[in-house]
Amino acid sequence: MNYYDDDDAPSHPVQKNHVVRNVLLILLAFAVIAAGIVAVYTLSLATSFNTKTATIESAFPEEATRPTRAPAAEGAMNILLMGSDARATDAGVGGVPTSADGSRSDTMMLIHIPNDRESIYVMSIMRDTWTEIPGQGEHKINAAMSLGGVPLVVQTVESLFNAPIDHVVIVDFEGFKGLTDALDGVTVNNPMAFQSRGSQGEFFEQGNITLDGESALKFVRERYAFDDGDYQRVRNQQLFIRAVMSEFLSTGTLTDPGKISRVVNEISPYLSVDEKFDAGTVAGLGLSLQNIRPDDVEFFTLPNLGIGTSADGQSIVVKDEAAIAEIANALDEGSLGEYLESVDLAEAGA
Repeated sequence: MNYYDDDDAPSHPVQKNHVVRNVLLILLAFAVIAAGIVAVYTLSLATSFNTKTATIESAFPEEATRPTRAPAAEGAMNILLMGSDARATDAGVGGVPTSADGSRSDTMMLIHIPNDRESIYVMSIMRDTWTEIPGQGEHKINAAMSLGGVPLVVQTVESLFNAPIDHVVIVDFEGFKGLTDALDGVTVNNPMAFQSRGSQGEFFEQGNITLDGESALKFVRERYAFDDGDYQRVRNQQLFIRAVMSEFLSTGTLTDPGKISRVVNEISPYLSVDEKFDAGTVAGLGLSLQNIRPDDVEFFTLPNLGIGTSADGQSIVVKDEAAIAEIANALDEGSLGEYLESVDLAEAGA
């Protein structure tokens, strides 16, 4: 089985926007959670979240086609996050349509929150994963958006794991810079000095450095400066994500209404959410996760068998059916953490 990050796929050069969206999806997930804690008692933040985010109408497929949650997993929550190039305030829903129009979702993650709320699991689904899309035959999983919009993406992921999706969040990577600046910068311990490429390149010293929004984009994008290319880039992304999580979950942020207000106001216009994922739901989720710390979050990539070729000649990621079945079973039994421990799965990019 291959557990490499999307950026490590040997025959799929990753463009800069894809890299940034991968990082942004995770960051925004924790931003929403952190914001929820404060939104419990700050009406203005709740109003800001509800009015500035876009609503995805009819985000889910027909109820009769959807799986039910197994009793052992009752109380767990699954959130599907997808990436978009367009702002949530543009035409369409978060720049991503709810009906077919040729669009594709390049980044997809499933966030699983167990019923005990003591951990969070973030699973990246590689965009070229070859799978059955209900009613459409086999395609790369990111084609589901163009073939049937958000409801078909949800139905495809639900079918893959035979588990229900509770909420959908679509994010735009342009919110990344503002998010970093709203946190007054993010400090990382850079393992090696390097110069990012391009006319606007920047030199990053070894050791503790504080990144603003523009610098953060360059830090997580760079790969040409390293002998092992994408591998160090993935490590830098993980390093930055951990630093942002630590900032979000620190007492200094969660007890600073001004900082949380800046974060919520900065990221809300770049979020599109399903009709039920409003400030009240976010606040309740945030409150239930108030004891979560960075070490309680595990990142991994959907297991696969490497790169292959489809019958019509496309370069694809071949999914690991046996491992996916085990993950589906773990979701049913509320034991995803135990499954990941049993396969000794390290965090993606670690």
